[in-house]
Amino acid sequence: MCTYIFRYDPDSEWPFLIAGNRDELRSRPWLPPARHWPDREDVVAGKDTLAGGTWLGLSDTGVVAAILNKKKALGPAPDKRSRGEIVLDALDHPDAVDAAKALLDANGDAYRPFNLIIADNRDAFWIAHEGEDKVHVHPIEPGVHLISHNDLDTGLRAETHLARAREGVPEGAMDDPESWERWVALLSERAEPDSEYWEAALNVDVPDWGFGTVSSAIIALPSMHDEGAKPVFMFADGPGDQATYKPV
Repeated sequence: MCTYIFRYDPDSEWPFLIAGNRDELRSRPWLPPARHWPDREDVVAGKDTLAGGTWLGLSDTGVVAAILNKKKALGPAPDKRSRGEIVLDALDHPDAVDAAKALLDANGDAYRPFNLIIADNRDAFWIAHEGEDKVHVHPIEPGVHLISHNDLDTGLRAETHLARAREGVPEGAMDDPESWERWVALLSERAEPDSEYWEAALNVDVPDWGFGTVSSAIIALPSMHDEGAKPVFMFADGPGDQATYKPV
């Protein structure tokens, strides 16, 4: 499923902030964020070692891309490309606008349905693919948003958690995990396995399926006007209530 909370404010000292959980089969092998691709030395991202792609990455030009499965589209399909390749393709571009434009020409038939967030410190886009031949690119309005397997800011997950996310926007030093405390606490909350679990839970654990939240990450992009500031990328090799966020 995966869930990302993010704040886009192009006039801010930190125009783009994102924090999120990756939910996956625990048996699916992966590597923590690093420069894993010799032909993409400017990309830092976690690596899905089964299919070769990634779920979240940051380029040296300051582009962030994060992908999520759409509802009822979990897992690979034998006749489709891995959705993790789309993130790498997006990170090949120098900025978010170019990446979003390139996706307008993508062959949607090659992929299972997905949501994709692409951003830099000037622009942000939500790319939605419903399984048709075309993908749809939507500019994101400034503000705090939540994306999971539903459309942006929709579904029970957003109804349940978005208000708190808007109240808990990180402040202070972005490279200090304590500045992200309220978002991390929200992403770390555990829920009872009731009828709404799959639609509302952020920190997921389903032992019978071998499925759950396997990692969490934080990225902050500084303003283009602050030449001395560098992006922040922190990673936890488990949910936030069990693992520590460390600099990448």
